[in-house]
Amino acid sequence: MYKVLLVDDERIILDGISRMVDWTALDTTLIGAVRNGVEAFEFIRETRPDIVVSDIRMPGMDGLALVEAVHEVDPRIRFVLLSGFGEFDYASRAMQYGVRHYLLKPTNEEKISQALRELVDELREEGNRETFVQTMRQELDRVMPHVKEQFLKEFVTNKTYGTRDWNYYRSLFRLDSDYRVRLLLFQLEGEFEFEHLFAIKNIAEELLDKPLLSTTIGDHVLIVMEDPGGDSAELLFERIYRIRETFQTYYKMDATIALSEPDHIVTARSMYKETLQCLNYRFYLGEGSLITRKDTAASQSARRNEFAFDEERLSMPIRSGHREEAAAALTEFFAGLKEAQLDIDVTKSYVIQQYVSLIRLCEPELMESYYRKIPLIVDMTTLQAIQSFLEGVVGELAERFYRHNTVKHGAIVRKVIAVIEEQLGNPELSLNWVAHEMLYMNADYLGKLFKKETGEKFSNYVMKARIQKAMELIALGDVKIFELAERLGFGDNPQYFSQVFKKYAGCTPSEYMKSPDTSAF
Repeated sequence: MYKVLLVDDERIILDGISRMVDWTALDTTLIGAVRNGVEAFEFIRETRPDIVVSDIRMPGMDGLALVEAVHEVDPRIRFVLLSGFGEFDYASRAMQYGVRHYLLKPTNEEKISQALRELVDELREEGNRETFVQTMRQELDRVMPHVKEQFLKEFVTNKTYGTRDWNYYRSLFRLDSDYRVRLLLFQLEGEFEFEHLFAIKNIAEELLDKPLLSTTIGDHVLIVMEDPGGDSAELLFERIYRIRETFQTYYKMDATIALSEPDHIVTARSMYKETLQCLNYRFYLGEGSLITRKDTAASQSARRNEFAFDEERLSMPIRSGHREEAAAALTEFFAGLKEAQLDIDVTKSYVIQQYVSLIRLCEPELMESYYRKIPLIVDMTTLQAIQSFLEGVVGELAERFYRHNTVKHGAIVRKVIAVIEEQLGNPELSLNWVAHEMLYMNADYLGKLFKKETGEKFSNYVMKARIQKAMELIALGDVKIFELAERLGFGDNPQYFSQVFKKYAGCTPSEYMKSPDTSAF
């Protein structure tokens, strides 16, 4: 049985995990549950558990400090860290001490059991290592090919091996001491089965002509091959693309590929880390890329110190229902993120901040449904996938506000027209007067809205309405021009009234009165 210690400052969590996990079924036994890091560290020094399940945030000594302290005492002890949303920095710092299991609170029995199961498997594997080496020596001739592959895989991925180990096994396996190699790491895109990893591995073995090592590591396929050197690099790139294209042809799936720089095989572990880091740039460079250190160096040199973020740049056109402008603002937002290429977690935090500012524009019921989608953003592995997701959200919200504003704007313009009809004789009638005194709105916004809905500028609409009314009054009977001017808002300026009348009617009021046809224009 492997010994497990629980650490959390919340008793309800300690009690919950203690009761819900079937410890015996996992080949483990719970030896203690403590409520802070200091107490946990003392307990660990005395009892040496195999696995510690600990909260990150705790008073006194937090989970990260506990990991660091325990690593100095006994680096073989495994950790499962429980974290709240947004604690990416804590998680990344703990990785240097070998912590690979992080569970987001609140968690459940299945996730904890899976993490414990994986750690127990690791502990078993570590315990079997010495036996494995002894067995390898005893049956070397019979299992040489398999052992060689297994050693190379371990040498590339396991930090417990070093130069001394390489020298020993190089002699044992009669390997060339001057090997300069390159590492290829394949990551399949979308959902896949183990058979797909096996397939791309076989394709790579065939097209790369017997690499030193081809194996699967977790969800990746690793290839270690001799560096062709010189002008053969171009041929190597062609073969890598052929591997990807062949796999696409047969399985209709894509793969992202990381290629290390050439170096001596002794540095293979560093080269493996290099390829893993290259795959991280898949977030910005996109799925299906071939990524090298040169790509990551170019990205780093292009980075800016800051990302200019203005959440209103996108929120304003959505509120206004301007769908094209909203789409353009979103494209601009993601172009800035891609150019800045900040830390991935920082980039996601900007995206989430923008997303939250958008969904706050919604009514409460819709807002709640959008809030539940935030974890989807956190789990997305490329910037393009996040952008596609937000494009859908922005499209939905802009369309929703467009329909809402269409009804709202129509009602506003109807109110303006009613005011015009009622106030035709008011010399103060103007866009500013209606906006400020009658509707309490911004005059520029009202003017644009009025023209959009009617096709006329406010001033033109008013003048046409006044001249139309003048014609109607003329048709009703004897009326003086100065009386028309006064009744229709021109005050004591009949001459100006006559000029406006002629502009819109094509003749002066006097000529119109003498005309046999006094119908409206």
